[in-house]
Amino acid sequence: MSTHILKMIICVCIWISIGCVQGCRPKSDVEVIVYCAADREFAKPILAGFERRQGGAHVVAQYDIESTKTVGLANRILAEANRPRCDVFWNNEILHTLRLERSGLLKPVNWDVPSDWPSSMRSSSNCWIGIGARARVLIVNRDLLPASTDRPKSVMDLADPKWKGKCGFATPLFGTTATHFTVLYNQLGKEVAKPFLIALRENGVMMAGNKQVAQSVASGSIAFGLTDTDDALLEMDAGLPVDIIFPDQGETQMGTMLIPNTVSVLDGGPHPQSAIQLANYLCSEETESRLAMGASGQFPVRPNHPTKSRLQQSALKWLDADFYRAADSWEDVSQELQNIFGNR
Repeated sequence: MSTHILKMIICVCIWISIGCVQGCRPKSDVEVIVYCAADREFAKPILAGFERRQGGAHVVAQYDIESTKTVGLANRILAEANRPRCDVFWNNEILHTLRLERSGLLKPVNWDVPSDWPSSMRSSSNCWIGIGARARVLIVNRDLLPASTDRPKSVMDLADPKWKGKCGFATPLFGTTATHFTVLYNQLGKEVAKPFLIALRENGVMMAGNKQVAQSVASGSIAFGLTDTDDALLEMDAGLPVDIIFPDQGETQMGTMLIPNTVSVLDGGPHPQSAIQLANYLCSEETESRLAMGASGQFPVRPNHPTKSRLQQSALKWLDADFYRAADSWEDVSQELQNIFGNR
């Protein structure tokens, strides 16, 4: 055998050996799978920022459709309970995160946050944390309802017969509207809440989602509607004739509903190390700054955050929501909501 052929054989053997050694090494934990109910246009830049920060991390984001995204993703996690495929659940509300916590599917996390984080915005068992919240507001068409006119000031005005056919709301079976109405159901009590919901069904125009409500008001199809601050801001930033009203600010009124995003880590997820890193990045001061000053105008949860929501011009009265009670009553209240709104 010639020396040249012998050298080639040795080189091939060396490369095969290197390949075998590399193949035996564990895969680097740099991938993380996030189920994301937050709107793609707001979430994607933040997830991209995490990838840059981690230097080679790869975030695989699974989004869902506008009309069913929160319930859909939560149910998907429940269906995958025996073999979790999700690492981090970035929910755009809170009720269904609490349902997952009650089901034992979430992992306690050592959150990198100040010790005085609001207790209503974090799990006592450290299984989730609340970040950048959205307010449930009334969006008003300025041409149809100028500031000088009698404008709606309460969520309860949606059921006022004088606004029949002129106001809108999202289907209250999914998303923040479902969370909002479940909290209201408990807050008001069945004797008040059920007649209100029935009147709302007859009075208002039900739409697929909060975005559709905001767009309908902006186009003048309806005079006002109940939506989230981020959807209302999109229409305002587009220069359309809309105003945002924070409802129920009167002394005897209940206050405006504030619904946080929630971040949680799935117990038994496929990438535990990178999951913790992403979860803590999402509750960082940097992330909440981006949510506050960005297109969504969200309200930081972090105490003494240096950045305020670009919507907050003065002190606001917030509804004192019992989210755990809402989560525990979800099965019963959701059936009531289905009975009232499900056949329309």
